[in-house]
Amino acid sequence: MRVTICAIGRLRAGPELDLINDYLQRFDRTGRNLGLGPAQIIELEDKKGGGPAAEAVLLERAIPKGATICAMDERGKVMTSPDFANLLGGWRDQGVSDLAFVLGGADGLTKDLRAQADTSLSFGKMVWPHMLARVMLSEQLYRAASILSGSPYHRV
Repeated sequence: MRVTICAIGRLRAGPELDLINDYLQRFDRTGRNLGLGPAQIIELEDKKGGGPAAEAVLLERAIPKGATICAMDERGKVMTSPDFANLLGGWRDQGVSDLAFVLGGADGLTKDLRAQADTSLSFGKMVWPHMLARVMLSEQLYRAASILSGSPYHRV
């Protein structure tokens, strides 16, 4: 199951990008034998400043055709890491070939784009900077693959 993170904004070289690359490499290595991955990030920029509506158009174009869509949104469901791992494993077992995580810009996702999503997840009640949200999502993807593989990385 290919994983695409479609995100508004571009990361510059630095610790956030280093962490994302590290966790996604770990996810690819761990997930390969589990039918998970590879993972990629598609970064999008609304250079005309059209706000969430213009960002939604860019995000919709970046989502692979036929992909299961998971909106990352503060109104979404809060899950434990094992529950997230089971969600990924379930999608894989149902034959999902493409999974897209969608992260909006500073003002989030439009109502219409959220409505298109198959599910919506949140990292909790606190609002996180969208660049850190990418790091957290990347780490949780790796953690999910580790849980599904029986690795001791995740401890309860």
